[in-house]
Amino acid sequence: MSHIVVLGSTNMDLVAHVARAPERGETVTGHSFRTHPGGKGANQAVAAARAGGSVAMIGAVGEDAFGTRLRQELADAGVDTELLRLVPGPSGTAHIVVDDEGGNAIVVVPGANGSLTGLAPGDEHLIAAADTLLLQLEIPLGTVLAGAEAARRHGVRTVLTPAPAQTLPPGLLAATDLLVPNEHEAAALTGIRDPAEAARVLLDRVPEVVVTLGARGCLYAARGAEQLVVPAPEVDPVDTTAAGDTFVGALAVALGEGRAMPDALAWAGTAAALSVQRAGAAPSMPHRSEIDASAGVVA
Repeated sequence: MSHIVVLGSTNMDLVAHVARAPERGETVTGHSFRTHPGGKGANQAVAAARAGGSVAMIGAVGEDAFGTRLRQELADAGVDTELLRLVPGPSGTAHIVVDDEGGNAIVVVPGANGSLTGLAPGDEHLIAAADTLLLQLEIPLGTVLAGAEAARRHGVRTVLTPAPAQTLPPGLLAATDLLVPNEHEAAALTGIRDPAEAARVLLDRVPEVVVTLGARGCLYAARGAEQLVVPAPEVDPVDTTAAGDTFVGALAVALGEGRAMPDALAWAGTAAALSVQRAGAAPSMPHRSEIDASAGVVA
């Protein structure tokens, strides 16, 4: 079994479904409104747990009803929440508009996530016992760097999702084993819009890169190897929210189990394809049995 620690955000997603997203200054009428547990950190934790990993979450929730629900939803998914901090004030929220084509626009309000200004007692010990540390950028950057450096000290694979896109300190990239941007984040990091060329440039900073390409699958690049494009299954999307997080969580499980990269990418792509056919972030994430069945894995 893969042993995975996630250091990152927990948010309550406030999701409005609309025919099309409003333009600036425009009001539109929505179909429905739902609340779902989310946050890139919590999403990746739930995705990895449902995909069969042993997962622990390092993060923070507020002293509000959202915080109580977020902790419970993580625990219900099988995620260890012992080091999920409880802090004064509100939990993080993400305000999401999803259109009829499955596209989304998101505003994140950090709330309790902003309190994560460093590693707390016990965090490094938990990271040291893992196979993989998953990181994103919805908590203070200094804490992301501290987590990556702790993982490097203990020989733990670090997988970084550079979202929301921002300038990254060289030390963080130096402590990253696998970088997983989408094509827009890869362009933001390099100034290059072509994913293949952006991946080549990113290999000057990290040893391995996976650029996710949405419905077109993903592109894998590693130093000294030919680039590989792994297509995604063809599906009709309902909601693409957290598809990338589902991909990363499943990929961490597959790599932790020792699968070869091409097989791991295809399996993770299957998980992401299943997630976009359902509404919500964490609620859309598939269980291992579903991924295996869709990927044609024989038990």
